[in-house]
Amino acid sequence: MTSTEPATAPAIVWFRDDLRLADHAALSAAAAHGPVLALYVLDQTGTSGRPLGGAARWWLHGSLERLAADLDRRGVPLILRRGPAREIVPAVAREAGAGLVAWNRRFEAAGRAADADIAAMLAESGIASFEGAGALLYDPDVPRTGSGGRFRVFTPFWRACRALPEPAAPLPVPQDLRGAAGAVSTDALGAWALRPSAPDWAGGLRDAWEPGEAAAHARLDRFLDTALATYADARDFVEGETTSRLSPHLRFGEITPRQILAALKRRANTSETRGAEKFLAEIGWRDFSWNLLDQAPELATRPLDRRFEHFPWRDDDGALEAWKRGRTGIPIVDAAMRGLWHTGFMHNRLRMVVASFLVKHLLIDWRDGERWFWDTLVDADPASNTASWQWVAGCGADAAPFVRVFNPVLQGERYDPTGAFVRRTVPEIAGLPNSLIHKPWEATAIEFAAAGIRLGTTYPHPIVDLARGRARALEAFEAIRAKREAQGDFERA
Repeated sequence: MTSTEPATAPAIVWFRDDLRLADHAALSAAAAHGPVLALYVLDQTGTSGRPLGGAARWWLHGSLERLAADLDRRGVPLILRRGPAREIVPAVAREAGAGLVAWNRRFEAAGRAADADIAAMLAESGIASFEGAGALLYDPDVPRTGSGGRFRVFTPFWRACRALPEPAAPLPVPQDLRGAAGAVSTDALGAWALRPSAPDWAGGLRDAWEPGEAAAHARLDRFLDTALATYADARDFVEGETTSRLSPHLRFGEITPRQILAALKRRANTSETRGAEKFLAEIGWRDFSWNLLDQAPELATRPLDRRFEHFPWRDDDGALEAWKRGRTGIPIVDAAMRGLWHTGFMHNRLRMVVASFLVKHLLIDWRDGERWFWDTLVDADPASNTASWQWVAGCGADAAPFVRVFNPVLQGERYDPTGAFVRRTVPEIAGLPNSLIHKPWEATAIEFAAAGIRLGTTYPHPIVDLARGRARALEAFEAIRAKREAQGDFERA
């Protein structure tokens, strides 16, 4: 460029749940346009998505720190702003003299509406916009039934996805990425108070996790090297590294499904084929959940099976609090819930067990459980968290029937057979033998004394009799089923 040529107007990359540099369509488009500014907007107004829970806010801080460092090494500044994105994005674009604002597609109804408004406002100012893809393997509007409709059952959905052309190869980090000159004001990340301080309850999260793009790929490599070959058979066991633990990295877009697919394809070892197919199907379930949210924007608040709008949920604050704090007297439930509070994570098998216990044995509304998971999970996202709760509650798409009630004792004995997980997380009953670790109420006085346990004092009695709780749940479901049959109304969303 000679001194007489005009400078290229900078491009702004608006980061959201895509905190990475590789396989980032918006970043690649911006880099091809010219010098780049990066922008992240903390929008807690609810107009562009659900405000983050506490554990996810902790993760966001770490992920933004690492993204800022990765961008800084390439001379690209990360601008942080807090407030309504509809106001901030056009304002920053004008302030920077941008010629393009690029972002990646999102799928919540409120977010899509906000993006459309922002694109229109930019156009009024003569600023172009670009929307890329990459959050899912298949965008929700692509897989269709034979009649052109949308899927509500996972197996045919995934079969249809696998019959589509293979997703494009992941994009590299743009080689022509360079920063724009000039200063644009930014917030300080620490001023957002995303990390807890009074009290600081995040010690367990810090011990368990490292956010960021590099950490995501290191975790994927470790999973492929150590657990993929046994994944199909071992993934339900709750102790040890039996799963990938990639979910929070996926939730914040530090790694993409296309990158995972490409990594699986590079593994040519036939002994890993079953594990790879099963793992890819789990990525497919994430796509399916976003497909459902695209069809039903009210997924977090309204059951897909409308019969459950009349379900006789119980208001029992004491039982709900005992469940949240891991004080139900059911060891596998308590171990899972305490582990969630400490690490911000829960194994998928345990998520099903504790959700079933809350919804069916305690008859507490699934939305109460979903809200607790939203606040305490580092990987809680608007689609998977809600769709999975509806699945367990029997009111969602492709749902487990409500009459399927997980027995937490049998689940514990099957998937924590030595009691290692329970002993590590519920140490007050660690002295019990394997035969009693999942049902301490069956121990004798001598066994309690030998283990140093006073049931009802050092560890609670069960807050519900499992057999009675199951019977009560089935009676409640039968009541709404009979009522809706009589009315001839089986409406689904």
